[in-house]
Amino acid sequence: MSVNLKRIHHVAYRCKDAKETVEFYQRVMGMDFKLAIAENEVPSTKAPDPYMHVFLDAGMGNVLAFFELPNSPEMGRDGNTPEWVQHIAFEVEDMDALNTAKAHIEAEGLDVLGPVNHGIFKSIYFFDPNGHRLELAANTGTAEQMDELKRVAPAMIEEWSQTKRAPKHAAWLHEQD
Repeated sequence: MSVNLKRIHHVAYRCKDAKETVEFYQRVMGMDFKLAIAENEVPSTKAPDPYMHVFLDAGMGNVLAFFELPNSPEMGRDGNTPEWVQHIAFEVEDMDALNTAKAHIEAEGLDVLGPVNHGIFKSIYFFDPNGHRLELAANTGTAEQMDELKRVAPAMIEEWSQTKRAPKHAAWLHEQD
């Protein structure tokens, strides 16, 4: 028997200030604040460590959650991982929606990188108040392109596993305008 997943229930990250984080995601990202859970003891470990756990609606049943942990050392990031690697990516409807979102986010005073062309989607990037990198992406790929990427994926991962060099099976993605 295998695991029968329905969807991601929620993805949780740490935040510096739960109220500031909720207000940012409401104002900048248009997310609905769904619920908050606060305890003085961690349910899974029974450790006496107060926390605030907030849940935001990212659309279509997707939930983004944050923990504020006031008794833990100040949060940082993995200094061995480039800041562009770990990020939260959200899909928008199309390029018009991406351009509108970029203007809205810049009007909030945030620096926005992009749109960056990834061949099958275009993205913009910016940071939330906690230093988490956010991405908004608009799909631009065709069904045929997606089928081809799925077809070559097993060969690509096998080649990467052996060489740790980028396989050329999907080099066409980066040869487009």
